[in-house]
Amino acid sequence: MTAQDEAPELEVWIDQDLCTGDGICAQYAPEVFELDIDGLAYVKSTDDELLQDKGATTPVPLKLLNDVRDSAKECPGDCIHVRRVQDLVEVYGPDAE
Repeated sequence: MTAQDEAPELEVWIDQDLCTGDGICAQYAPEVFELDIDGLAYVKSTDDELLQDKGATTPVPLKLLNDVRDSAKECPGDCIHVRRVQDLVEVYGPDAE
């Protein structure tokens, strides 16, 4: 069994209503986050496409988990949500236990 098999599948989304446009997330994980011309951060698809639909999610690659986690912890707007795909429980972000 590999580490990938043991790690839960995670996804991330951004609440743009709370986004301050600070850009910390894009600095930590530019493969996952990007600021758009409106000054707000969005997640990107695995094909590097900006996902602008409200509540759009993207998978968190295991190799970027620490960067995505740090983005959620350091976000001044508390708008980054990382949750398990299997049960939608938030593991990092403002609603994490």
